[in-house]
Amino acid sequence: MIYLDSAATTAVRREVLEAMWPYMTGDFGNPSSHHTVGESAARALAGARSAVASWLGCRAGEVTFTSGGTEADNLAIKGIALGNPRGRHIVTTAIEHEAVLESVDYLKRMHGFAVTLLPVDRDGLVDPEQLAVALRDDTTLVSIMYANNEVGTVQRIAELARVCHERGVPMHTDAVQAAGWLSLDVRELGVDALSVSGHKIGAPKGTGALFVRGRLPLEPVLHGGGQERGRRSGTENVAGAVALATAARLVEQGRETNAQTARDARDSFIEHVLARVPAAQLTGHPSSRLPASASFVFDGTSGESVLLELERRGVVSSSGSACAAGSDEASHVLVALGYPEVLAQTAVRFSWSPDVTGEQLAAAAASVVEAVEAVGVLAT
Repeated sequence: MIYLDSAATTAVRREVLEAMWPYMTGDFGNPSSHHTVGESAARALAGARSAVASWLGCRAGEVTFTSGGTEADNLAIKGIALGNPRGRHIVTTAIEHEAVLESVDYLKRMHGFAVTLLPVDRDGLVDPEQLAVALRDDTTLVSIMYANNEVGTVQRIAELARVCHERGVPMHTDAVQAAGWLSLDVRELGVDALSVSGHKIGAPKGTGALFVRGRLPLEPVLHGGGQERGRRSGTENVAGAVALATAARLVEQGRETNAQTARDARDSFIEHVLARVPAAQLTGHPSSRLPASASFVFDGTSGESVLLELERRGVVSSSGSACAAGSDEASHVLVALGYPEVLAQTAVRFSWSPDVTGEQLAAAAASVVEAVEAVGVLAT
């Protein structure tokens, strides 16, 4: 099997399992407990927090552990919007993950916030000038994802953050898909909040973190015992925090080399498919995209049929966001990029980990040609 759906989830790395195992067995204590077992867990939690902070280029106290990217997005958007007295206007984009869009919609429905959805161009990029025009005196938050989970387009986050800060508006970015491939140093990006998820980088599902800068007000979403400096109540998942920290260290070790290798293989994969499948159109930006991401629409086909044919040939991929799997609706991302709904429903996304070789991608590209041909579109 050639697994090309890492944007949905990745396998847990052996090193991660070994690092977290002690905190599910001998050192299983509650880090809030004042005895030796609890204190051991507390030290592990503090070490994991420091490691994640190093990964993100921030202070340990600016890291809040969460149950994943969805919770991190919810906490960032609801927490900053409700905790910041600046106003009740939020700016985001039409191509965000559902965790962002649904959080914004909640604030609109339940708290009377006004929302501006920025458009994107055909490649999925946000225009900084349009962002500047959208900002108002009562804008309390801007949320723009670092890299899109469906088409892989990478935004110019540092430039967009500068636009926000010129007006004194905090900016959040969903960096779930960027993790492991792009630098997440918040000092370079200039963002005020950033979300990550462990299961995209070799940690278990149910692990994640949120960076929130300094003393930016943040209203908690979960209330209880006041853990995580009052930002996220609930007994901390120590093993999960250790897992996230370990996975982060591992992906950073070879990130630049892995990213360049993946880019070269990606470009060959894309070139092969476009050259041999007349019905194929690349979606997302042709170059400003994630190193290990390629996405297409295949005019005149059924995306689901192509996926089934690929799986028969041992290639596992997806039609888009795993969080929207089973929906009959066209991808909101592709519609926002200007694709007709009928064409958007033919989408197939390929995403992979550094473990996938160039030879495997070449074999997968050949399988794409065969699969599209099998569902009724003649390839040359």
